[in-house]
Amino acid sequence: MASPTVKLSSGYDMPLVGFGLWKVNNDTCADQVYHAIKEGYRLFDGACDYGNELEAGQGVARAIKDGLVKREELFIVSKLWNSFHDGDRVEPICRKQLADWGIDYFDLYIVHFPISIKYVDPAVRYPPGWMSESGKLEFGKATIQETWTAMETLVDKKLARSIGISNFSAQLVMDLLRYARIRPATLQIEHHPYLTQERLVDYAQKEGLAITAYSSFGPLSFLELDVKNAVDTPPLFEHDIIKGLAAKYGRTPAQVLLRWATQRDIAVIPKSNNPERLRQNLDVTGWDLEKQEVEAIGALDRGLRFNDPLGYGLYAPIF
Repeated sequence: MASPTVKLSSGYDMPLVGFGLWKVNNDTCADQVYHAIKEGYRLFDGACDYGNELEAGQGVARAIKDGLVKREELFIVSKLWNSFHDGDRVEPICRKQLADWGIDYFDLYIVHFPISIKYVDPAVRYPPGWMSESGKLEFGKATIQETWTAMETLVDKKLARSIGISNFSAQLVMDLLRYARIRPATLQIEHHPYLTQERLVDYAQKEGLAITAYSSFGPLSFLELDVKNAVDTPPLFEHDIIKGLAAKYGRTPAQVLLRWATQRDIAVIPKSNNPERLRQNLDVTGWDLEKQEVEAIGALDRGLRFNDPLGYGLYAPIF
């Protein structure tokens, strides 16, 4: 089974369904990546901050060695962490991340958050996290323009085929587009029925940015992190509308939620350890919900954001 693709403004094709590496344990990551490739996944969404790029790269290398896939058939995504936003820090950390993955280029390299924090030497602590070496959250001085200019040089040097952004507001996207020499190809955002962000999605798509949704299952990914509004929110899998549509189409609630996104040309990056769910999550493009059903799911919007630094006790009010 293969995912259909969406054409990026950079000219490359990005799979509409990928495998997200957030919170994938280091001891299982290589095997999970390998098995995901075996099941047909071609997009892998990683990040410096996830701390498992070395293991993800091992899974990729094994799959290539075993003849399951060629490098050019994969679409590997990674992200620039907040502490490397200074212009002269961008290329060195990108090269380190490429070395961890064991590859020569990223298919897509993304600015993880629109915020600069104080630099932490990778030799001292890696991944660096939100806190500086003093144990405090300290903001950096790099502007988004300085960071983006450095991101553009990654394309010039063929270290990244496409570059993108994540967790940006519409206003920040507008500002970025005013000076970008190379336009962002994608915008990755938290997106699920409890947080539809319709205006942002509509604006970005009209400007030619492909949208990638993370946390497609809403509060589920944040329960183990004990994020209060996630713990207090009814699970989407148990919502009557989602369960009813799952029963109608003979699908799982997860498939309904993923199809709700992909049917609107929004890419998704779920993950699973379970082989059956792995296959199910990839099978979310060959069937359609009715227009009124798509609208009914969207009407569940509560403006509930779960991936908010403030929710983790960090004073970084970026949303």
